[in-house]
Amino acid sequence: MNRGRRRQHEDDDYGGRYFKKRRTNSEHEIGDEDPLRTLIYDVGEKTKASVESSIEGVSKMLEVDLSSQKVKILETLLEVVTKQPEKCTIYSTLVGLLNAKNYNFGGEFIETVVKDFKERVKSEQWTLAEYCLRFISDLVNSHVISATSLLQLYDAFMDVAFDASSLQARRDWVVYAILNCLPWVGRELYDKKQQTMERLMITIDNYMKKRNKKHHGLLRVWLVDDPHPQEEYLDCLWTQIEKLKMDGWNEKHIIRPYLAFDNVLCEALQHNLPQILLPQQQGPVAYPLPSVVFRMFDYTDCPEGPVLPGGHSIERYLIEQELRAILCKYNEDRKECVAALLDYPHNHRVPLEYIIVEVIFGELFRLPVPEFLQICYASILLELCKRPGSLVPQALAQTTELLFDRIDTMNVSCVDRFVTWFAYHLSNNQFRWSWEDWSRVVGMDPQHPKPKFVSEIIQKCIRLSYYERLSELIPKSLESLLPPACEPFYKFDSQISGKIPGLAQATQLQAAFREKISMEQILGILKQVPNPLDPDLDMDLDKWSHNPLAIQVFAQTLFMLGSKTITHARSALLKYQGIFSVIISVLL
Repeated sequence: MNRGRRRQHEDDDYGGRYFKKRRTNSEHEIGDEDPLRTLIYDVGEKTKASVESSIEGVSKMLEVDLSSQKVKILETLLEVVTKQPEKCTIYSTLVGLLNAKNYNFGGEFIETVVKDFKERVKSEQWTLAEYCLRFISDLVNSHVISATSLLQLYDAFMDVAFDASSLQARRDWVVYAILNCLPWVGRELYDKKQQTMERLMITIDNYMKKRNKKHHGLLRVWLVDDPHPQEEYLDCLWTQIEKLKMDGWNEKHIIRPYLAFDNVLCEALQHNLPQILLPQQQGPVAYPLPSVVFRMFDYTDCPEGPVLPGGHSIERYLIEQELRAILCKYNEDRKECVAALLDYPHNHRVPLEYIIVEVIFGELFRLPVPEFLQICYASILLELCKRPGSLVPQALAQTTELLFDRIDTMNVSCVDRFVTWFAYHLSNNQFRWSWEDWSRVVGMDPQHPKPKFVSEIIQKCIRLSYYERLSELIPKSLESLLPPACEPFYKFDSQISGKIPGLAQATQLQAAFREKISMEQILGILKQVPNPLDPDLDMDLDKWSHNPLAIQVFAQTLFMLGSKTITHARSALLKYQGIFSVIISVLL
């Protein structure tokens, strides 16, 4: 097919978007030290010039440097394939323009990226391998790789998928890797090789029908599919690809800057991919685990404005995939993560805050375990709430009510994570919540999930604060769900202990702690405690020996005074750790 006849993008607003660069420290160092790498990393960034002008300008500069810095250019282009996957089409266009001017460079780059793909698979870096394969596929759009050779690669991968001797996890990953590329290259393959593409789709369909899905029930967040179905991840993606095909492979999400250079790229010579054989299984291999697609919102749950894409639209998959990539990239820095999430290029076309919240909870509830610590997701949600004008607090309030309403059909592990997150979130918001709305659970069976949930929330909040504060905040209608007050047992309480050894010194210690007297004076009080091991021992300061009663008097009194909160106890331990060192030193 003539490249000039390819469709123009249906949505100029999507096609004309810019990217905002958020670099790690290592990338800043690369940029500061090497102008050539900075040039490649920054192509397509938000400037006064358009994305197409930026790509064209960079390609002309690199063309001049190819003879002297070809190795560095190849290395940097290979880096950005996995470090900046969100700019896949920008870099495939750049490589296409370089290939149109220098056919040998195009061939060397293909060999380099294919080698890198093999290494990623061999080292079990599955996400990075998917980025590489997607980039290789997108090179068909920029006229670097022939459609025939890419389809041959897909056919070879499907042979692996039908290898009965392989683990299902291996076969599933191969099919997923192909499906993941089709939103980018499906239209081009269908236009050029319709019959071959149809055969590929039939082959994938046959695999999907025969595939074992016994794991599905174990990974569901809810036991029922009302109101949102809990679809297995590969089934859902296959449904989205089938819908994309029915829509003529037209999507409104991916920018395609190579369309602006169609007259140049269509004249370039194409390369055939070298043979790519997936390594044979040798020993245990940790393939990606299957999952269930988490759905919580539909368009009726979102406020007026941008419409939430349907659950089976390819745009929903692409947006969620990009947001997960951001979470993965910035999971160690919540501020950077939140900035990148809210700077998402399509934020004006979708209810972004609602999709972000749904994606984060989907990751938090991922079974059997989330990818990152639960505190990671909780801190990101908390940071999102701090942004002025953000709709995240509203989305989180809706989320809490939706989850609470469906909690009786929720997986127990997910309920526990929900409790932990919500208690943490409340503790950072002064425990403000519409507690009265949950009063209806009081009349239910105490073993019902809803009263159990509210009771566990209250208990977790008490651990993150203290009993008196929560008892004041909780309305009277929920007082029956409060646990009994947990009072410390103090052995040397004069009202209940009568006259026992050490009582006098314990009373003196209480006054001493409140008056904040010196360490030496406190030690002096402890020297007066009678030693049950040797009652006749002269209590000379210079003849200090092991006294278990003195240790008990000091520890019980200190912990009693610090029992109000964990913070009080920790401060007391830090302040008087020197006393502990002295009174237990004779045991060492």
